[in-house]
Amino acid sequence: MAMAAAVRAAAADAVVTFLWVLCVSTLGASTAAVTSYLRVQGFHYALLITVSLLSILLFAFNLLCAALGGASFNPTGVAAFYAAGLTNPSLFAVALRFPAQAAGAVGGALAISELMPAQYKHMLGGPSLKVDPHTGAVAEGVLTFIITMAVLWIIVKGPRNPILKTWMLSISTVSLVLSGAAYTGPAMNPANAFGWAYVNNRHNTWEQFYVYWICPFIGAILAAWTFRAFFLSPATKPKAKKA
Repeated sequence: MAMAAAVRAAAADAVVTFLWVLCVSTLGASTAAVTSYLRVQGFHYALLITVSLLSILLFAFNLLCAALGGASFNPTGVAAFYAAGLTNPSLFAVALRFPAQAAGAVGGALAISELMPAQYKHMLGGPSLKVDPHTGAVAEGVLTFIITMAVLWIIVKGPRNPILKTWMLSISTVSLVLSGAAYTGPAMNPANAFGWAYVNNRHNTWEQFYVYWICPFIGAILAAWTFRAFFLSPATKPKAKKA
């Protein structure tokens, strides 16, 4: 039973991550298309459209992940919720889910590379290191720490309204992407980074593993421990859910 559940969770993660990378990679092109259709110009209009589109995407994926029994498209999210005591996946399940997410991301990146219209292909490529590896590693770790804290607070302690939750998640994500654009992209999601690194033949380098896997996991787990220590009192800590 446990093995079957772990396999189902990994399969769900692979499907969700495939779809996430496929869809989220179109945000740049979608923003350009909407601004052109509405005939609006300027950074602030583009930013508002991007946040709105991402909110719609996050809302849809929250429903999809819930329908698939708690599927996830971000390995650091799985680690963070475990470290915060909110879930309790088995090591066997984790050992299956992380590779499944990476494989799903590769499939999504390959698919959107083929499907994206020619005039928007230059907007693809995924996160890439723009500074030295150590600076990039610190940046990716810090950004993942912040987004993990934001996600945990918004989901666990934030407003009950799902639309408001999604809007807050979208604003947090876009803000950090803009903040880290000059450093690592950024990814804040090892699976997404791996998918695009595979497409660009950078998936088997030490820099890829160091910047986009090791440091994001450190940042996410530290954020989860911090959240658990300061925002979850022993009396109110929820029971961990089996994944």
